Amino acid sequence: MHKNGTRLQSQVCDTQVIVVRTGEQLDDLRCGGAVMQPVGAARTDGPVIDPGLVGGNVMGKRYVDDIGAEVLVTKAGAGTLSVGANPMSVKDAKPLPASD
Repeated sequence: MHKNGTRLQSQVCDTQVIVVRTGEQLDDLRCGGAVMQPVGAARTDGPVIDPGLVGGNVMGKRYVDDIGAEVLVTKAGAGTLSVGANPMSVKDAKPLPASD
């Protein structure tokens, strides 16, 4: 299981993330349909980006799944972040308290 603070990279695009909140489901964290790997791991020629998962991601945004796992994008890329076949969504920003 990926620990909080683990840095991962895509095998099919430029995406890099940091795990903010982990969960067992993050063992199947994917980008563009390919399983993500630790930053610095050698890329192989095998995986190619899934044409149905090219929605991209945004640097500096947090992405979450339905169970509560969360990653922070540190380098944007063309692939859609997903847990297995389930795309992750951008985490909504919390409103700041009113200052009267």
